[in-house]
Order: sequence, then structure tokens, then C-alpha cells
Amino acid sequence: MSIQPAWQQTFAFFDRPVVLEPSRAALTSDAGLLPLRQFDQQIGLTQAFAQALEDPRDPDLTEHSFLEMVRCRIYGILADYEDQNDHDTLRTDPVFKLIADRSPDGADLASQPTLSRFENAINIKSLKRLRDVFIDQFIASFDTPPRRLTLDLDAIDDPAHGHQQLTFWHGYYDQNQYLPLAITCADNDQFIMLALRPGNVHAALGADDDLAYLVRRLRRVWPAVVLVVRGDAGFGVPAMYDVSERLELLYTFGLSSNAVLQRRSDALLAQAVATWEQERELAKREGRTAVPQRLFTGFWYQAGSWPHARWVIAKAEANAQGTNRRFIVTNRPGAPLLAEATYDEYVGRGESENRNKEFKCDLAMDRLSDHRFLANYFRLYLHAAAMNLLVRFRRQVALPISRTPPTEAPTEAERRRHFRMRRQQDPLGKGQPWTWRSLFIKVAAEVVASSRRIVIRLSSCWPHLDQFQQICERLHIPAPGVAPATG
Repeated sequence: MSIQPAWQQTFAFFDRPVVLEPSRAALTSDAGLLPLRQFDQQIGLTQAFAQALEDPRDPDLTEHSFLEMVRCRIYGILADYEDQNDHDTLRTDPVFKLIADRSPDGADLASQPTLSRFENAINIKSLKRLRDVFIDQFIASFDTPPRRLTLDLDAIDDPAHGHQQLTFWHGYYDQNQYLPLAITCADNDQFIMLALRPGNVHAALGADDDLAYLVRRLRRVWPAVVLVVRGDAGFGVPAMYDVSERLELLYTFGLSSNAVLQRRSDALLAQAVATWEQERELAKREGRTAVPQRLFTGFWYQAGSWPHARWVIAKAEANAQGTNRRFIVTNRPGAPLLAEATYDEYVGRGESENRNKEFKCDLAMDRLSDHRFLANYFRLYLHAAAMNLLVRFRRQVALPISRTPPTEAPTEAERRRHFRMRRQQDPLGKGQPWTWRSLFIKVAAEVVASSRRIVIRLSSCWPHLDQFQQICERLHIPAPGVAPATG
């Protein structure tokens, strides 16, 4: 019997031959997913996700369960494998088998055609159940009832490059697209509700109904919670004001400029320009950079389609690039007295927009490339589940923040300095998905399976091994809203 020699490749750039050859060991490049899988076991996220899906298949003829395929897709998205095609390679990966509750030396996982049939089998009933699963998971993430929650609404453009159902041209974004709606919580960065919508709809389409449904669910559990709603000018429409006032929500929405609003703020803008000119001359004499000048005012305003007047805050800013005038409409109790603070609180929704960018870019939310609309709706939920799993894990393992009570409101520069130092001290506690991949998830390991146990061997010279160990140790802290894992 002839024995084929192992393939080898030799390089001669060193003082000794550098030889490459394959290894018979079971190797992986994504061992950092295993702590996430342990955390998932504690909070039951993927388990609840899969249980919401209606499986029409014959159980006796089923080889790959919905739970297995849900975990393959969600963890694949976390590890930068957002396409179904990626799983033709991943189906043999020992770590992905473990994640899907299969032994590393067991049968292969689902292939791309199987995953495609899975996504296209999801019906409307399953999507409605997933809506409730996301709300249930959000509620369970709190160990004590919150006194106040801030909900941010945003429309996320999703460019389409094929012929997906209900993708249309949108003039503002200048592209063929979907326009998903997301409701997120600014207090813990979770995605609570999602809606995939045709690409040519108004930004606020359906947002009033979704908000009303969410508020009813939250107040059923937390009757006394104070709910604050924020949205940009796309949501500054009468339907959103009406539903917010009917549900007794505190709201702040951007307001599109018009001739009336401009006339009422012309004097403020002129004052801001004059103040800027003075500041620029003073900065020139003192040899420093001039500070942009912002001025605020508030007034009652009633558009023709409004049943009554509402409080509007105008911001006029002058800086080296020119002038900037913005308007918001709000029912916040302190708005008439604290116009600048009210506006800055509204601008804080930019942090939620940053999470949406991570969702779209880092976790490839825009890869809604199935043909059927319902299949892409389901894909949106898969990507959101991956985001929520990482967000909750990130909060669980983050180092505690030591706070000293501020004597006065911090400036923008002080806030930036605080977040910069925070990221330096704990790069993963506030790390974006790409940071988690490069420092934690993407780590090579050898998987050794025996009848007694499964050993994952990491390299002892991996630069981030100590940090990996510390994060694993923090998993012993019970996650909020769940009992410690047993067994």
C-alpha cells in the first residue's frame, strides 16, 4: 500500500527553510464565539428566537433543526460570515458545530441550499412572534424595573443591488433600496422593534402603530415607567405627535424648517453671527482656535395641520464653516426654561445612530439579498439578534464605571475625553463589532474531542489571552433578568 506524503510548501526567505504543511488537528479561527455561546445559554436568546418560528417540516425527516440553523446564521454574522454561501465552508468548522449543539467530530452542519430554504420558509405568523420575542428579551434584560427609558426611532437605508421584492427607488437617498424602521433603547443599546419596509416609503410610515404597540407591552410590565421618544425630522409629523400625546409620552422630534420658522429665528441667527465675529477676533488676538457660537430660543408654534400649538426650540449656530439653523418640537416639561439642555438631550440620539451604523456596516444588516420580501424581513431579525447578543454580552463583561458626582454639566470636550479614556481602559466594554472580532472573536484554536470532554487549545502567545481570560471569568456573574445557569 502506498502512502501519499503530506503536501508541503517551502519558503527560503529565512536562514533555515520555512516549511508549510497541513495538520490533521481540528482547527478553527473563531474560538472567541464560545464565551458568547455560553452567555447565550444563560439568557436564552437564540433558544427563544428559534421557538418563535413555525416549522412546517416532518420531524422524522428533519436533519437540521431550526435552532441549529438560527445559531449558525447569528454566530456567523457575528464572526463576519453574513452570507449563506459562507456556511458551505463553516459547516465543517468544529466551533460552529459546538455552537449548534453538535460534537466537533459529528455530522456536518446545514449547507447553503438548506439555509436558503430555511429563510424562505418563514411566514408572517413567525415574524409577528419574533416581534414579541425581541420585546420579551428586552424586558428580561433589566434586573429591576427602570424608572425611565429613552426610545430612539430611526429609518435605516438599505441599498439593494438585485431584484428583491419591494425594493424601490428613493429620491432622497438616490438609490434602489429597502427602508427598515428601528426602535432602539438609548439606555442599553438594544434593538427592540424592527420593520422592513418598501424602499420608497416615508420615514415615519408605520412608526406610530409600532410605537403604540411597544408602549402597551412595556407599560403592561412597568406601569410607572417614564417613556421618552426621540426621532429626527423624518418623524416630526402630526401622526407621531398625536400618538405620543395620546400615550402620554415625553417626545422630542426634529422639525423641518419653513418660512415661518425662519422668520421667527432670523434675529437669533443674526445675533449668533455677530457673536461669532467677536469670538473670531478675540481668538485671533489670543492665538487660539475660535469656538463656534450657539444660541437658542423657544416659542409656541402651530402649523396649519396641527390641532393646537406646540413648543418649538430653535438653534442658531455660527462657525468657521458658516451658519446652521435647526428646529425641534417637544413637550418636555423643562423645555421652556432649558432650551439648550433640551436640544443637547435630543442630539444625544446620535449615539443610537452610531449603533445603527454598527448594525448596518459591521454586522452587514444591508445584506438583505434574498429575493422574497418575507425572507429578507427574517434576515433583518437575524442580524438584529446578533447585534443584541453582542450588546448584552458587552454590557455583561464591561468593567464597572467609577463615577464621581459632577458639580456641573460636562462640556462636549469633557464628554469626549471621558469616552476616550473609557475606551482606552476597557476597549471591549464599549467596543464596536469590528473591535470584538479583531481582539476577541477571531482567535485560532485547536479542538480536541474525546468521550469525556472537549478541549479548546488557544495559543499561549496570543497577545489578548489575558483579556480573554478576564472576560470569561466575568461570565460567572449572573446576567440581568435571568437565573444562573445550572447543570
